[in-house]
Amino acid sequence: MIIKQVKTMFWRLPMIFRLLLFIGVLMFVYGALIHYIEPEQFPTIFDGIWWAFVTGATVGYGDYVPLTSLGRILALLLILTGGGLIAFYISTIATETVRRETDLKQGKRKFKGSDPFIFIGLNERTRQLIEMTANNYPNLKIVLIDRTVKEISFNHLPVHFIHGDPAEDEILEKANIHQAQRVLITADHSKSEQQADKDTIITTIAVRGNNPNVPIITEVLTKIQTENALRAGATTIIRNNDFMSSLLFQELIQHQNAASFENVMRLLKNEKFVQQKLPECCHRQSFSKTSAHMMEKGFLLLGIVRNGQEYIHPKPSFTLQKGDVLISLADWKQ
Repeated sequence: MIIKQVKTMFWRLPMIFRLLLFIGVLMFVYGALIHYIEPEQFPTIFDGIWWAFVTGATVGYGDYVPLTSLGRILALLLILTGGGLIAFYISTIATETVRRETDLKQGKRKFKGSDPFIFIGLNERTRQLIEMTANNYPNLKIVLIDRTVKEISFNHLPVHFIHGDPAEDEILEKANIHQAQRVLITADHSKSEQQADKDTIITTIAVRGNNPNVPIITEVLTKIQTENALRAGATTIIRNNDFMSSLLFQELIQHQNAASFENVMRLLKNEKFVQQKLPECCHRQSFSKTSAHMMEKGFLLLGIVRNGQEYIHPKPSFTLQKGDVLISLADWKQ
């Protein structure tokens, strides 16, 4: 029974470890034999093992040399068997290294880190978002799940790529969904809006089922699917069409070219939106005084949220109350 368990454990080991273990046992046998054949030339078993490894690897330092005929016959057997095994071991390491790199590029390797940011769906928006995230937070671990591309190199995108359907539990587990910090699900614009939203909602359900607490940012294309995405477990809904429509409307009504789109893009790249509770020192203070106070701390006050209602750029005399939430702009590093 014990022998069967040992065999089972041995064959479950990766091939490279099995080979290394076999080489170690073989070198020990040769080292012990040469020690007993020529005890004066090889005073200890360790000396014999050292000679076996050096001879098998065809290095041949010459510090230990068999002198008897029987010892030399053993050396010949060692060269014929051990040399080939060690060469095979080295070639196996090289092959395994190449295979690992290939598997990483093709998205076959499981992410073994912790607390990743998971991006689902590769498109131009995702590429830019990954670059922005990596530039501002270089130590953040990013995992990308996509089923449309076959291969992604780390040199092209600083991510751990996983190829597969993000709605499948096996693929999400490869991304270590159970320890994810945040999950972003982007819509597939190559499909119709209705089908893209359906796939997004299914993926949201799968993510929420595997991690009940992780914040999920979900992009939907049709307003009618917003409620369904929230029911599926999305924490934040991004309606890309609404945002783009607002930008187009801004450009449309301008008498002169105001470059609204470029201004917004530069703003979002250099600044971040921050929501924070109203400081105690600003209770019952006017919006203008609170704005000056926040400006000293590096925040540009835009408005407040009170009882779920937003007040953007209120009058300077607007009085702030306890429980208000400030909406500000700040540098990414702050």
